[in-house]
Amino acid sequence: MVRVVVDDGVTEVRLDDPATGNALGEVMVTAIGSAVHAAAASTDCRVVLLTGTGDTFSSGAPAALLAQLAQGERHPADIRLPRVLLDCPVPVIAAMAGHAVGGGFALGLAADLVCLARESRYGFTFMNMGFTPGMGTTALARHVLTPAVAHELLYSGELRRGDAFSAAGLNVVATRAEVVPRARDLARRIAEKPRRALEALKRTLSLPRRQAFEQALTLESLMHQVTLGAPGAADTIRATYVE
Repeated sequence: MVRVVVDDGVTEVRLDDPATGNALGEVMVTAIGSAVHAAAASTDCRVVLLTGTGDTFSSGAPAALLAQLAQGERHPADIRLPRVLLDCPVPVIAAMAGHAVGGGFALGLAADLVCLARESRYGFTFMNMGFTPGMGTTALARHVLTPAVAHELLYSGELRRGDAFSAAGLNVVATRAEVVPRARDLARRIAEKPRRALEALKRTLSLPRRQAFEQALTLESLMHQVTLGAPGAADTIRATYVE
């Protein structure tokens, strides 16, 4: 599910389940959390690089998990994967060379530095399935993208090419083949710095996003009570995935 490569202060956590589009099922979520926590616990780690195998960085939550949420078998507030990156004591770089959809895009936006591919597509499809965004997406999107772009993507459910984000102030927007090499180069430059200084700067720079993320989880949970609890919500989710 996840491969970890350590190289001179850089821990690369690679989502490695291309058959599912690196979907964020329970096993994958646990594997990501364990890998990032292990990296953070290592005094040799000074930066975490998050990448994905295949054409898709992450397709987000699988249909079965979304159906469980709609049926009340799981609570939306339980899905807090972005917090793993936000709370990581060292900087995290997300190199989303492949497509990133819904929760998969939200996960990448929880990183401190974000890299996209010009030809890949990114967006939030929650509203296409009849329910409002989760995973703190309403806050993460606004902090990384411009508020105007974030609002448009959240409302429309559009998947937009990476080259359309060039004006959003992201760290890297390059060809798909260039994204990971450029992210690795950025990671190596960061890894040259003392860990104690990196930790102090991470705490300071990430504080507004961490606070906004926690507030967003509460508000999103209230929206989910309305939208995921609506009659036929689970059927709509299944039908959307089949289409």
